[in-house]
Amino acid sequence: MLQTKQLSFRQPTSFTLQVEDLHIKKGEIVSLIGPNGSGKSTLLRLISRLIKPQQGNVVLDGHDIYSLKSVDVAKKLAMLPQMQDHQMDVTVRELIEFGRSPHRKGRGMSQEDHDIVAWAMGVTKLEHYANRLLPSLSGGERQRAWIAMAVAQRPDILLLDEPTTFLDIAHQLEVMELVHELNETLGMTIVMVLHDINQAAQYSDRLVVLKNGTIQYDGIPQCVLCREMFQSIFEIDAEIYQQNGRAFFTPQRLNKEAYPL
Repeated sequence: MLQTKQLSFRQPTSFTLQVEDLHIKKGEIVSLIGPNGSGKSTLLRLISRLIKPQQGNVVLDGHDIYSLKSVDVAKKLAMLPQMQDHQMDVTVRELIEFGRSPHRKGRGMSQEDHDIVAWAMGVTKLEHYANRLLPSLSGGERQRAWIAMAVAQRPDILLLDEPTTFLDIAHQLEVMELVHELNETLGMTIVMVLHDINQAAQYSDRLVVLKNGTIQYDGIPQCVLCREMFQSIFEIDAEIYQQNGRAFFTPQRLNKEAYPL
């Protein structure tokens, strides 16, 4: 469904991202994890066509994504960046209606558009917030509203850059359960950047681990979460546990040579 081929991206700050081949299969939940500055968000922006690589390409359903029209990409792929304008003076319904922009044939909303907006509010459990202004919502409610806008595009692939940032644990889990439900009930392919590795392991089919602009590990959470990975990628010691078929970890002492006090 989605594939990168020999991607190379360089920033003036001397950061370089080199990703040879990454395949995202239909219906997968894939989480990108790694230290700060490892290239997770850059890779997501390349996949979403927000930035263009110096070399290589991204293939979406067999087509070079950079050769497609923006409106055609938007019908297949939706990107929710890390930072949104939470002070927008719009209602929840108006925000979600923005998601129908790629599909509108004219200026107005068709009955189909209205039906899909209502559907998007339903799957994100926002029906009772339709006329609430965005700034009046809690952090978790606002994040659901933004996800609902992306879902209203009816994309095959949803890209999320740190969707739980700045949320308390209850709202983090609320968002992660919503992402899981979108995948389970709609078959939506999800690619997201997460900092909470235990959450990534709990809710993902695959973990892709980056460091210094390259992919170091790629596999199911039970295989990727290992002491060697934490030592080589994060330079910490960790204890790995298995519960109900899921892997999770607890960090141990910092490597003092890597992180001198």
